[in-house]
Amino acid sequence: MLKIDKINVFYGRIHALRDVSIDVMPGKVVSLIGNNGAGKSTLMYTLAGVLKAKTGSITYNGKALEKEAYKVLAQGISLVPERRLLYANLTVKENLLMGAHLRRDKIGIEEDIEKMQKLFPIIKERMKQYAGTLSGGEQQMVAIARGLMSKPKLLLMDEPSLGLAPIIIEQVFDTICELRSQGITILLAEQNALQTLEISDYAYVMETGHISLQGAGSELLNDERVQAAYLGVATKSIEEV
Repeated sequence: MLKIDKINVFYGRIHALRDVSIDVMPGKVVSLIGNNGAGKSTLMYTLAGVLKAKTGSITYNGKALEKEAYKVLAQGISLVPERRLLYANLTVKENLLMGAHLRRDKIGIEEDIEKMQKLFPIIKERMKQYAGTLSGGEQQMVAIARGLMSKPKLLLMDEPSLGLAPIIIEQVFDTICELRSQGITILLAEQNALQTLEISDYAYVMETGHISLQGAGSELLNDERVQAAYLGVATKSIEEV
């Protein structure tokens, strides 16, 4: 569904992504794990059309990925950004409508808002409330719902558990599994390696802008190098093992 082939991305002179190659199969949860600064968000923003790769290629469903954000969205790829980035001075419903701004099917949009209320019951209670007044967990639910309002085939999720209470994190990961069961493909970037690998069909480990390890989620969960670096089982890093 998505093929990233040896892309290189720069912030000025900083080489942020180095020959990164990733494959995402349809209907799967594919994850990127790694510490803060590993390059996960850079990759997400490159896919979303916010940043540009200097070299390498990205294809989506066999075609070159568009390079402008609104065209990427029109292709069927939606980003749920790190820290939610909701429109604080708009209501929950207005935020959801912003997620559907490329659509013209008014009836379908209203039907999908109802679907979001069923997927996230708290949304139904908060529709007229300003997004900036919601709790962190409530904001995350709205951010995911907003991302879904464009009816994406591929959902990019950047650190969805960041700053949330453990019980809310469980709800977020349950939601990811529910979306997969509905046929939505998900590329998930997370520092929460344990819970991420538990639900991932396939995963990549990112370190300082490159892919250092990859495999099925269950395999990486039991890999000594991953346990050493991210699960607190040992003290050696991946590159030291």
